[in-house]
Amino acid sequence: MIKQNKRLVGIVLVVTLLLLIPLIAMLFTDEVKWTLSDFIVAAVLVIVAGMTVELIMRKVQTTKLRIVFCVALFLVFFLIWAELAVGIFGTSFSGN
Repeated sequence: MIKQNKRLVGIVLVVTLLLLIPLIAMLFTDEVKWTLSDFIVAAVLVIVAGMTVELIMRKVQTTKLRIVFCVALFLVFFLIWAELAVGIFGTSFSGN
């Protein structure tokens, strides 16, 4: 039980550190313009990805399948991130 809590704390810590990057960048440049909703969406997206990796590591037994599932997850994650940022698919959720 304690090991599971350490992993959860690690995921939350990584999400926090990742979200500090654009926050600090906003202090030094006008090129980064995130709103509160941008931070919330990014936090949810990264936490869901992190928790899904944790689920994959717990439930999938073979290393090959873990790699396949994690690569597929990260591909979906980056495609969603790119769509939200610049709109590569032209949906109504695009960042344009």
